[in-house]
Amino acid sequence: MRFFREQYEMLKMSSMAFAKWDYETSMNILKSRKRLLILGILLIPCIIGVSMSFADIPEYLGGKYSYMPSFYSPSIFFVSIIIGMAAGLITGCIGAGGGFIITPALMSAGIKGILAVGTDLFHIFAKAIMGTVIHKKLGNVSVALALAFLVGAIGGVTGGGVVNRTLYEINPILSDTFISVVFVVLLGFLGFYSMLDFLKQRKVDVVDVHGGSGGHEAHPTKPTFSSKLQSVNIPPMITFDKDLVPGGKRLSGVFVAICGAFVGFVAAIMGVGGGFLTFPIFVYLMGVSSFTTIGTDILQIIFTAGYASITQYAIYGFIFYTLAMGMLLGSLIGIQVGALTTKVVKGIYIRGFYAITILGGFVNRLFALPEKLGQMGYIEISKAMGTNLTVAGNWLFFGIIGFFAVWVFYMFFKNMKLLRGEE
Repeated sequence: MRFFREQYEMLKMSSMAFAKWDYETSMNILKSRKRLLILGILLIPCIIGVSMSFADIPEYLGGKYSYMPSFYSPSIFFVSIIIGMAAGLITGCIGAGGGFIITPALMSAGIKGILAVGTDLFHIFAKAIMGTVIHKKLGNVSVALALAFLVGAIGGVTGGGVVNRTLYEINPILSDTFISVVFVVLLGFLGFYSMLDFLKQRKVDVVDVHGGSGGHEAHPTKPTFSSKLQSVNIPPMITFDKDLVPGGKRLSGVFVAICGAFVGFVAAIMGVGGGFLTFPIFVYLMGVSSFTTIGTDILQIIFTAGYASITQYAIYGFIFYTLAMGMLLGSLIGIQVGALTTKVVKGIYIRGFYAITILGGFVNRLFALPEKLGQMGYIEISKAMGTNLTVAGNWLFFGIIGFFAVWVFYMFFKNMKLLRGEE
């Protein structure tokens, strides 16, 4: 039980670290008129595309019945904005990554799993390119450390992309099932422990969860592990943190590359930037300082998400540009509202909503599995029963997210005068 608790603590800290990056990146976009203008220009093709989708689209241009799944409707575009906004609200309110729900939410909206993964990666890449202020964060980056990580990440991303595309080519339903199983395991584990964490702390008055340090003080793993890892002498050895430790620390580049490969593989499979894994692995397992980790994390998110989205998904037709821009627009709004709402709402309540939302995503993907398994002939289930379970999971999931969003916006507008006074 202690082992699972430690894994949850690490996953929670990593989620908070990724949310902190997401928040800072979004604020960099919102505070810059130039970046907002660029975003507006990028949205023009989306508006044109949505308006054109009302007309009949020829099959050879990616119509509804063509092989490549590039058909969309205005309703899907608006749903993508809502999904991005919900993820942004979670990130802004709780200071924990809302990206966990994006891929399951897109799949629930009728998007194929591989398309949801590719589109989410492109959305992360677009946000990173637009909002990351690299020159402010790279002061303590070890170039050798970053290069070793990226070498492994490229290999991991390629492997993850190949797995997803191979499963899709074998059977699109098998691809959806595989992605759903991955999220069932992840969301089930995270949601279960998040709910336990909430129940244990429901009497604690936590005023500002988002204002935390991203988990720098927590040490879910044994402090001696990083020392043992750094004592292993496997060339090439990389020296880092020279400005913080006399003589610096040393670590085998092989371990860094393995870390990059693991992060890249998971990122390409799940459609996430990988930042939620880089931070805890670097800080808690390899003993890298948080300052060096932050810079490396920024680099890896840009390159990992960019390489994965373009080389593993975009060139094969598994990205909806319009969908990605819709999520980006929605997340910027959600993060701003969510961050302001934390000033007037007790964090413990939002933490409870977060646990329920994650469990809602778990139930959603779990309820979708019987229909998929039945379609592949692995289990015997009537078509009506499978459809009803999927629909029930969708209603439950979007109902929870919708209620959470309405509650946050209600608290935001209710306390508008107070928030203006603080500013």
